[in-house]
Amino acid sequence: MLRSNRAWLGASMKSSDHIPLWAVAMLAALIPFITIHVTFIVSVYEGYVPLCNPYIDSCTSISRTGRHGTAYFIFKGAMLPAALLGWWFWWLNRRWLGRLGARPDKLSWLPWLGLAAALALGAYTLTLGHHGDGFRLIRRTGVVLYFSLTFIAQLILSAALTTTARWTVEGRRLLRLCQLVLGIGILSVLLTAFAYGLYSQIDDAFEWVLALLINTHALWVAILWRRSGFHAKLWASG
Repeated sequence: MLRSNRAWLGASMKSSDHIPLWAVAMLAALIPFITIHVTFIVSVYEGYVPLCNPYIDSCTSISRTGRHGTAYFIFKGAMLPAALLGWWFWWLNRRWLGRLGARPDKLSWLPWLGLAAALALGAYTLTLGHHGDGFRLIRRTGVVLYFSLTFIAQLILSAALTTTARWTVEGRRLLRLCQLVLGIGILSVLLTAFAYGLYSQIDDAFEWVLALLINTHALWVAILWRRSGFHAKLWASG
């Protein structure tokens, strides 16, 4: 029964009259992944980047695919909503983990990490394609913060899943994925310090691979949302 004209969104586990939320996580994972590949294809077609395999050839950065031509508008038009979805994704993850019975340690950090990562991605996206040292600094800071904060949030989520009764195995698998991301990150730092000439030739490939792994983690979580029956419903309160 409606008792007032104020509606609220509540998250819960399975119920036949609830709205499934896994699509939110799926969009949060797929929009950035699809966007960078679409802008890459468009930039190749318009002649701004070479035709290659960026994961192996390290022929172009992700940023370069969205700096010019039609791809400039596609990148901004998709990544800004993706940043907002990303924040919502991490806000909902705290509720999802709580309902799975995960230990509350550090779960309160997830919405804040998600918000900071979303702001970093938004700042990076807005300054992409603009020239000047200030814009360059914002872009570099934004992309580093986005990857770092998202990784920390994914690490917390994965560890929290290992404390649940049903999803311990999935949590361990996600932790192994996080370890792979960390290993690649450490390798890039070591190459920067001790073999910068080599690293400067393959640094773009590192960026593409890290983006792929981070989006894979989000996609995996979306699948777990669906399997767990994570739903939402609207209700009214007086």
